[in-house]
Amino acid sequence: MNAITPDALEEQAPDATQTAVAILEEDIVFGRLHPRERLTEDDLMARFAMKRHAVRQVLAELELLGVVEKKRNVGAVVRAFSVREVMELYALREVLEVHAARQMPLPVPEARLAALVAVQREHDAAVADGDARRVFRSNQRFHREFFGLLDNAVLGQAIEEYARRTHPIRFGSLVAAGHRERARQEHWTMIQALRDGDRDALMTVCREHLLPSRDAYLASQQAFSQPATS
Repeated sequence: MNAITPDALEEQAPDATQTAVAILEEDIVFGRLHPRERLTEDDLMARFAMKRHAVRQVLAELELLGVVEKKRNVGAVVRAFSVREVMELYALREVLEVHAARQMPLPVPEARLAALVAVQREHDAAVADGDARRVFRSNQRFHREFFGLLDNAVLGQAIEEYARRTHPIRFGSLVAAGHRERARQEHWTMIQALRDGDRDALMTVCREHLLPSRDAYLASQQAFSQPATS
């Protein structure tokens, strides 16, 4: 990987630490950094042209995001999730997000619906272009706008928090064109359910929308753990 100069970082964002955090988070989400892979301070200092104390801050923030963990005698590594952890995280997300669909005020005001449609058109374009980074970020914006329709700020914050905790689990569904297209279509199903005031359809698609990223991660971990055969 090429080192990023201080000037380049300044152009990307006023806060070089946050820029490095965002870049590394994307590396993890897109599978460029793999579960259990070490993140050494010296490598990150060279890559981001940072001093050691700044790199330690970056690692601390990644740990708070839940994408990195520190292991004794090893240091910082990309977090790996057990099957049980994945199932529990997604079970909790299902409870929260389906409950949100049950509580969401219907009908949705036309101006709010138009804002959601505008965000989804950005997601459509990213999927059409095959741009995984834009797909990831526009997907985040869609769900933030969608759950912003709630009148319950605490529930909305909980949904965003647990969605963020599963970012490292999503790479399998982000890199596969079929998964990206399915997610795009499901977003439009959500919009149509909001437009129709169809709460049952909204709850169903919110539940089903979670499954591909969970299942893709579990499948990749199973393949990774199986010994190679000759």
